[in-house]
Amino acid sequence: MAAKRDYYEVLGVDKKASTEDIKRAYRKLAKESHPDLHPDDTSADQRFKEINEANEVLSDPKKRATYDQFGMEGPPMGGFGGFRPGGSGGYGGFDAGGAGGFDSIFDQLFGGGTGRGQQRRNAPARGRDLVFNMRIEFEEAAFGATKSFDFMRMELCETCKGTGAKEGTQPVTCTVCGGTGQVRAGSGFMISVRTCNACGGTGVVNKDPCSACSGSGRVRRKRTATINIPQGADEGQVLVMSGQGEPGLNGGPSGDLHVVLSVKPHKLFKREGTTLYLDMPISFTQAALGATIDVPTLKSKVSYKIPEGTQDGAKFRVKGEGIQQLHGSSRGDLVLRVKVEIPKRMNEKQKELLRQFDRESTGREYEQRKGFLDKVREMFQP
Repeated sequence: MAAKRDYYEVLGVDKKASTEDIKRAYRKLAKESHPDLHPDDTSADQRFKEINEANEVLSDPKKRATYDQFGMEGPPMGGFGGFRPGGSGGYGGFDAGGAGGFDSIFDQLFGGGTGRGQQRRNAPARGRDLVFNMRIEFEEAAFGATKSFDFMRMELCETCKGTGAKEGTQPVTCTVCGGTGQVRAGSGFMISVRTCNACGGTGVVNKDPCSACSGSGRVRRKRTATINIPQGADEGQVLVMSGQGEPGLNGGPSGDLHVVLSVKPHKLFKREGTTLYLDMPISFTQAALGATIDVPTLKSKVSYKIPEGTQDGAKFRVKGEGIQQLHGSSRGDLVLRVKVEIPKRMNEKQKELLRQFDRESTGREYEQRKGFLDKVREMFQP
């Protein structure tokens, strides 16, 4: 069995990465590596599982601290299993203490039999969480929307009711591990334990597998869900649909469906939080003399008065025309950045008028040029 990769390496983050860094890295990788996006890649499911397992440990401060100190195997006499799949959250649980940790030690040191280990295998287990990447329009994020979408998930086989056995038959106890799901070697305190390859750790095998699910007990099905996107939603936001993930085992609760939002860019506006930014072209005459212009917003248009002498790149704030605060009532502003446009083609009469204006100017009309020339003269004064 190949050794597990370091969790920091899996997520592509530094060991000093913040919780937010880990969260961002997980979201990015989860979106890129979801098995639904790679139906022909047989390793996609394992890669996605690895990403989730790494995130579950590193996103939990206590688990991360233990992992940083003791590595993949966990603390000595604290579980002997270290970090392993199958914990809460669907993929990566940390077995270090508590009833599960004590049972693990007991089983490994004293044989365990079919008592405690069998109880844990048959105990209810939460289903796996799923991730769905949803691309939405800019306006849908700003004003909210109701979206329906299809997604795939593994469900219990209706033919065999999840047993994996052919109708009319029942799974039988694995003869290799005696129903424990584990194979032990050694004696005394020098015992090695591994998952039974014959039954995959379940303790049972199907001699006559179900033809509908090939003995796995689960089949892949398409489902439709509807979600309400709140006003003010933003890029990378995760909306959790409780219980819409994969069903649990042995009567355990279903996992959750995590909907990760990706917002399409707008043709005019750029967004930072609740603030919108708009580059607004105006003529040099409007900039020089001032003007009342129509400014587009996400809803309609508003009139805004540009003062005379407005310079290229000047910014003006239009109150309340930005994005509504998520789960709040306040609304951000629209920041208007003026782009003064110089005409590329003029007739002779227009050119002469400009030459006349330049001849009659005193220099005080151009504050920046006057300041620049004053500094140049200072540089060359003896």
